[in-house]
Amino acid sequence: MNFSLPNTVNEQMVSFDEYREQKGVVVIFSCNHCPYVVAYEERMKALDRQYTPQGVPFIVISSNDISRYPQDAPEQMKVRARDKNFSFPYLFDETQAVARAFEAEKTPHAYLMKYVGGQWEFIYKGAIDDNWQDAKAVKRTYLSDCIEALLSEGAMPFKETPAVGCTIKWKLQGI
Repeated sequence: MNFSLPNTVNEQMVSFDEYREQKGVVVIFSCNHCPYVVAYEERMKALDRQYTPQGVPFIVISSNDISRYPQDAPEQMKVRARDKNFSFPYLFDETQAVARAFEAEKTPHAYLMKYVGGQWEFIYKGAIDDNWQDAKAVKRTYLSDCIEALLSEGAMPFKETPAVGCTIKWKLQGI
């Protein structure tokens, strides 16, 4: 499952296969306008700062239909990334092929991946944690618990949790 998408932060292409040598990679489907994403942005940035130096970088992807949601267009993504000081790549999936390949449903929808035996494996997919509204009230840190298990080569505490957020805004067919 390789993909190559434009990074709205620096206008360079990012290939998923560039990350094969990492201990793992977190892919989060996101966008600019979803209130769930907005609530999670600081946590996403903190997790990226914590785990990228340990060999688990973050890639954030917006796949929304920009004809119906222009606030999610690449130009607006670049502004958001700059204003929020994103350190991770913020990629645009114009064809929505990457979101479909991941079977992403929500924003945010998090995936922990690892390159094993010549292919990408899903290690975890779902929610970042158990409280999108209040970071201080989080009791279960699903994504970071799974990253910690990956780094320590321990048992994965979660394989999948329900993603919580806005639906991905799919392009309307036949219009």
